[in-house]
Amino acid sequence: MKKPLGFYDYTVILTYCGMLSAVTGIFLAMQGRFDESLICLMVAGICDMFDGAVAATKKRTAAEKRFGIQIDSLSDLVSFGVMPAVWVYCYAKCAVLCAAFILAALIRLAYFNVMEEERQDKENGKRQSYLGLPVTTVALLLPLVYIIQAALKLPRLLPAAVLLVCGVCFLAPFSLKKAQKTGKILMIVMGLAELAGLIALL
Repeated sequence: MKKPLGFYDYTVILTYCGMLSAVTGIFLAMQGRFDESLICLMVAGICDMFDGAVAATKKRTAAEKRFGIQIDSLSDLVSFGVMPAVWVYCYAKCAVLCAAFILAALIRLAYFNVMEEERQDKENGKRQSYLGLPVTTVALLLPLVYIIQAALKLPRLLPAAVLLVCGVCFLAPFSLKKAQKTGKILMIVMGLAELAGLIALL
């Protein structure tokens, strides 16, 4: 019996779980369950934060590494491109902005794949910096702005502004140092605070 296409070892489990969490968030947003939907987005962000570390624990073939790059970016497009855009569309009804945001995320992720494969062909080790804003940033910024907007009864277009800023920064050619241990701890603390805020809004 032939195996199904793809790779199914433990190194990609978190990537798959993150994407499925984001898809669940899309369904929740379409039902108007915005707080729960953003919790799903944050879960996807947590999965993305650690999937690379999990993958690094296994010696992989060249094909497995290239598959990892592709599947991670495809998952990111759903989790941090399509999902936030659907959420903002359901919440603030700004279709053009949401479509432009998805396009910006798509371009950035495709460019990253090309550059990462070239980098891995020339050198070993982990990437130390990013060019432009990583798409995963929206998993922290969108819940934060939503909590502020909902708590202070500000206009619903405020979360849409997050997509505009992020979309521009996805394609901006500036260098951003990759978060190390301290930076990851700060992001986790910030995420926990936002989770508490979202639960309070339920």
